[in-house]
Amino acid sequence: MKGPLKGKVVIEIAGIGPGPFCAMMLADMGATVIRVDRKSAVSKDAVKGASGFAASDVMNRGRKSIGVDLKSSKGAEVVLRLTERADVLIEGFRPGVAERLGIGPEDAMRRNPKLIYGRMTGWGQDGPYASQAGHDINYIAISGALGAIGRKGEPPVPPLNLVGDFGGGGLMLAFGVACALVESETSGKGQIIDAAMVDGSALLTTFIYGLKAGGFWNEGRGENLLDTGAHFYEVYETKDHKYLSVGSIEPQFYAELKRIASLEEKDFANQMDRNNWPEMKVKLAAIIKTKTRDEWATLFQGSDACVAPVLDFDEARENEHMKARGVFVESAGIVQPSPAPRFSRTPGDISMPPPAPGQHSTLVLEEFGFGEKEIEELKATNIVA
Repeated sequence: MKGPLKGKVVIEIAGIGPGPFCAMMLADMGATVIRVDRKSAVSKDAVKGASGFAASDVMNRGRKSIGVDLKSSKGAEVVLRLTERADVLIEGFRPGVAERLGIGPEDAMRRNPKLIYGRMTGWGQDGPYASQAGHDINYIAISGALGAIGRKGEPPVPPLNLVGDFGGGGLMLAFGVACALVESETSGKGQIIDAAMVDGSALLTTFIYGLKAGGFWNEGRGENLLDTGAHFYEVYETKDHKYLSVGSIEPQFYAELKRIASLEEKDFANQMDRNNWPEMKVKLAAIIKTKTRDEWATLFQGSDACVAPVLDFDEARENEHMKARGVFVESAGIVQPSPAPRFSRTPGDISMPPPAPGQHSTLVLEEFGFGEKEIEELKATNIVA
């Protein structure tokens, strides 16, 4: 293991979406992450390694897995024993579920007062919606983020699950864990992190609130500077039915756009006059349609016009800049994004491929101080699978 979090131990209670993404971020940065999978997810041949979707679920990379019966008191005791030697525990249950299982923050921190207990939910640990089910699309809907994304006269467009699950959820929890680890070095104490996707996705809109306060943003979707309202910040279809991104906001960059695309000054003057944006967008769309995406990309390559081709996932990994920086890497036969951000002395790394649920159960117990007889008993009674 290497990376800035080398030596830190994280217990991840298996979940979906933002929790595993947070655990992946921590593992990429060198933390030893033990994933506690449900006993029911463990197959008889798990020791042979992951197969099928489990093998391709690269968000689970970089950790070991132990299968535990979380519904039994003895299973809860196994988890609590693990936390005694851990720095962090993260879980993604609805509020109160971890407590009912006997692995809530009070139980865990009684064993290890320095433990950082990270809680990942959509609605948060309190509030009127706290106990409801939900998904990324619901959380970003009430935070205001979803309502701002889309074109004029059209419904809001969900930005995959990037804003809620990963940006507003997993990344926020990883940031919280990193902050808490720094603080604990001074205080010697742990604490509970309440990471909610409604909070995180709202935080991601902070810049827009500044624009609103300054009178530079209105509530009309698709009518503003960054939401496809402006002709110079838009995605245009090209001759070959592919797409080109244009982000020529600053005057000097807009001048480059006009120069390279041979835009006539009489048609594209007064860049910031919102009344002219719809007409200029129609004119620019017609011009962009005269060439293929790659022809435009070649013309704009090396310029400051802030224009780039829109690539699909396969094209992105073959892009010359992405290849030069090693943004994508092949690990265990699967191409996937590399760890980020980058560190000069302690770079992150993908330490191992995604495990099968329960693949390392015996090994984890041994590493955490369980005796041979204890391990055999836990396996014989099916507390650990």
